[in-house]
Amino acid sequence: MTRRPARRADRTHAPGSTGGAKQGRRARRVPVDTLHAGDNLPFMQRLPGGCCDLIYIDPPFFTGKARRHAGSGGSYADSRAGGLKRYLAFMHPRLLECHRLLARHGSLYVHVDWRVASYLRVMLDTIFGGANFLNEIIWHYRTGGSSKQWFGRKHDTILLYAKSAGRHRFNVLREGLYRTDGLKRDAAGRPYKSTKKGPLYFNAAGPALTDVWDIPFLSTVSRQRAGWPTQKPLALLERIVRASSQEGDLVADFFCGSGTALVASRRLRRRWLGSDLSAAAIRIAERRVREEGEVEMAKRE
Repeated sequence: MTRRPARRADRTHAPGSTGGAKQGRRARRVPVDTLHAGDNLPFMQRLPGGCCDLIYIDPPFFTGKARRHAGSGGSYADSRAGGLKRYLAFMHPRLLECHRLLARHGSLYVHVDWRVASYLRVMLDTIFGGANFLNEIIWHYRTGGSSKQWFGRKHDTILLYAKSAGRHRFNVLREGLYRTDGLKRDAAGRPYKSTKKGPLYFNAAGPALTDVWDIPFLSTVSRQRAGWPTQKPLALLERIVRASSQEGDLVADFFCGSGTALVASRRLRRRWLGSDLSAAAIRIAERRVREEGEVEMAKRE
């Protein structure tokens, strides 16, 4: 079942096109600003190749547990009969489809954790080619319990691949402070450090982001909480969307859960496409993107 929850005109997206490009007949095959409820594989297989500018997926982590949100009752089983072999057999055709659906300038972010990151890294190398691996991003956070048997496991892994490295879109993002002793500012406010060869200037926007991201995990009382147990913070998805797409691009999330990637895309003026097997997740995502649209309308007024 496919839904268009946002209060805006239905659009189509030309496969492999840039935002604002002329759209031909083939574009009508790609619904945008749309949610699909059901198995993502047949849905992905119906889409034309090269239609997505950016894909982010946050698939099951293979924890072997049922994931539940105490307040809303939103839940899903994060396990698979047949163990790891069946899990990887589940992921392989979906990653193949991600590769097919990406435009030549597109990128794929696969969000997992320590349980399956190494297995999916090898799988992605075989699908995309090792030369198209860009980053193993570490999302570091401080939340939850600790262990007396090992160091606290306080990060997720996000594997980043380009469809064609060197042709892919990438916007350097900067934030934070320089960790440099003796940093000064000139009359224009530009940061610099005095050296024997003269002033060494730094970018005024701050240091470029690395592949280690310190972004707080959503607390149980966060205002962002929408009722889905594995909801990710909006700041995380906004960073991904900003880094690897531009306005008008089509951003897809085929394990969309609560729809954070879709909300981030809409907020940053990207088109979006979401899918999830859970009807509860689709209802939450639908509500969130609709509310985001209402906020946009209020701002314009």
